[in-house]
Amino acid sequence: KSMKYILGKNHWRTAAQGEETCFLLTNGLGGFSSLAVSGACGRGDHALLMGAKTAPNVRVHMVTNVHETLTVDGKSYTLAAQQYVNRTKNQNGCQYLDTFCFEHLPQWRYRAGGVTVKKTIVMPHFQNMAAVFYEIEKPEAMAAELSVTPLLRMTAKDERLSVFDHIVWDETEENCLVNKDSGLKLYFEHNGNVTKQEASFYDDLYFQEDAACGRDAYGIAFVNHSLGFRAEGEISRFYVIYSMDKIPAAVTDCPECLMRAEIERKAALENAARVSLPAAKALALAADAFIVKRDSTKEMSMIAGYPFFGDWGRDTMIALPGCTLATGRYEEAKSILNSFMAYCHKGLMPNLFPEGGAQPLYNTVDAALLFINAVYLYYKETNDKAFLDKALPVMRDIIEWYKKGTDFNIHMDDDGLIAAGSGLWQVTWMDVRWKDILPTPRHGKPVEINAYWYNALMIMSALDEETGGAAGRLAQKVKKSFCEKFWNEDRQCLKDVLSGAGEASCDVQIRCNQIWALSLPFIMPDEAQARKIIETVKRELYTPWGLRSLAPTDEQFHPFYGGSQYERDMAYHQGTVWAFPLGAYYVAKLRFAENKKAAAAAVLSELEAVTAAMSEGCLGQIAEVYDGLTPDKSKGCFAQGWSVGEILWAYKKAEETIF
Repeated sequence: KSMKYILGKNHWRTAAQGEETCFLLTNGLGGFSSLAVSGACGRGDHALLMGAKTAPNVRVHMVTNVHETLTVDGKSYTLAAQQYVNRTKNQNGCQYLDTFCFEHLPQWRYRAGGVTVKKTIVMPHFQNMAAVFYEIEKPEAMAAELSVTPLLRMTAKDERLSVFDHIVWDETEENCLVNKDSGLKLYFEHNGNVTKQEASFYDDLYFQEDAACGRDAYGIAFVNHSLGFRAEGEISRFYVIYSMDKIPAAVTDCPECLMRAEIERKAALENAARVSLPAAKALALAADAFIVKRDSTKEMSMIAGYPFFGDWGRDTMIALPGCTLATGRYEEAKSILNSFMAYCHKGLMPNLFPEGGAQPLYNTVDAALLFINAVYLYYKETNDKAFLDKALPVMRDIIEWYKKGTDFNIHMDDDGLIAAGSGLWQVTWMDVRWKDILPTPRHGKPVEINAYWYNALMIMSALDEETGGAAGRLAQKVKKSFCEKFWNEDRQCLKDVLSGAGEASCDVQIRCNQIWALSLPFIMPDEAQARKIIETVKRELYTPWGLRSLAPTDEQFHPFYGGSQYERDMAYHQGTVWAFPLGAYYVAKLRFAENKKAAAAAVLSELEAVTAAMSEGCLGQIAEVYDGLTPDKSKGCFAQGWSVGEILWAYKKAEETIF
């Protein structure tokens, strides 16, 4: 059975509180619909309809929101709950909001003047479309009308609407608006009445969640009409559908079919998942948000996180096992791997895909090695020999380029270990750079990169008859060097990086990166070392919502993530809690437990804390990061692919062990 999130008035005692939690619907194209549970926009990226002009990264902000006014026997009640820069304009519709429910779709239930209004939003899969359905229940004798005013933007996702933009009615098509500057068109269908009005701007929308992290805290929306619905009888149903494309007749013939189809699609995804616990099935549903089409390859890809990110190589390869293999979505997994193989260059996988005339960006040392791991896990799940044969030449190419050296100073040293990074190029996942400042310098031989390298060599040894022998021999050399050079006897864990600076602070910092040396299919530390590493990670880095990126005892530890871009960058990998390494921690804990079933039961018990994270921030999702000292609020992307994927993979491993 699906997890159902039900929120009540205690969740929107104030306007600010009502904007702390949101929902997310996605369309498989990179587009999404997301609003706060109060019905407001708490972020500039909250939108009723954020479409994808080119899947998945060329996004356009079409409809910001719809504001409703209910009139009962001549008295009007505003149901909208938006905050404004001028706080005296704040709308207080939450006083009429009884409940917000999110299962497969978001649903609000309002009650005002003796009339109940139920509102549901649907985003159909593979369509740049959002539909809003209303059900009005009233006593027979009462007169009730609902007025719906759309707030329009019709610009590129991160482009501010200008008061000089010209959104006008398209004279050649019915129920169609066009932004003459951007060329974007918005089609809509409804079963009410349109009232055109003089064009005006809401030019002071206030976004509190953006204000909290140093982003633009106000926005502009355009209004030029409203829709009127008159309730007849005790129960009346209305709808309005917004779309970037002409709306098919089949949709207008049966609008409610959109709702039915999406509920059935999501229920089928839950049923197909290779996990059984309710929280794990909920994560399988959450994973669907990240699996998208990519126009440039005509294959599938994965969005790293909403609302900010696109489809990135490193993030995809980390998220893929959980989001596709643990959910039984093998065809999507294969298609995603095909997308990245198409752009493999000099042994590197793209960190960023090309859009328009742009070139791919390959500034990642781990994506290609993680690609080999993803192919291996896919093959172990499916026994798809035809795909393995297709992937092996790419895998061989990656190994050869890493051995002889490729871009970004990625190369194998004489000891068999991989070194990477130079100058201002940060090529591990701890890659933030502020102007000329590298808050987390990791040039040299990072611990997780060499764990990935050994794992890749062992995979080739196991799968590739052509080069497997040589790969296996090299793997033994890598293991010998790794075990000699990375073990930190003083701290009973692994060094984070071998920088060549001896016992420099960055080398011996206690970071979460070492956990991947224990969670991969092929690992180098022995059992005694592994248990000590797990103990150190638990003591210094573990929280129920993620692992800290740096131990709190380190003088460079940042307890909070927030503020300006500079402040956020300085904290990003310096103690901030990340959810996705938690999955590897649990996998390692299972692997090295003496009593496997007891360990699996303990892991599943600890994973219960994740359901609290899924009830906070973006309902049903897991965020990118949390504060390092007290992780209790979603920060960064409110829905992150590798957070969901890695926790889901841990669920799969624990369930396989105990059941």
